[in-house]
Amino acid sequence: MSDYKVGYRKPPKATRFRKGKSGNPKGRPKGSRNLLTIVADELTERITVKENGKARRITKAEAMVKQLLARAMGGDTRAAFTIMKLSQERQGEEAEKELDSDDRKILDAYFARRNRRPE
Repeated sequence: MSDYKVGYRKPPKATRFRKGKSGNPKGRPKGSRNLLTIVADELTERITVKENGKARRITKAEAMVKQLLARAMGGDTRAAFTIMKLSQERQGEEAEKELDSDDRKILDAYFARRNRRPE
């Protein structure tokens, strides 16, 4: 035992973790879930919604997308841009990609018409 040197990555034998005893006894309990797991579980939970007079069971994530699309179709520009960003990410494109000139003209014409109409 006299030839054992204490130093970097060689703690004294008396202070090492004991076999079968946790190094963090008050740490996260087994089976507890982190925030991402809780959110993922909630988004995959199914709810009943009425669509065209019929009841359907869809996930909460699907319901959120449907609501976002409805707001975008109603003229909510933030919702429209969020949908555009999500669809670009889905297609594997960069979310910040610039629109080409034709698409920009279409959007500019739409917003010009929208701003002229009384609300």
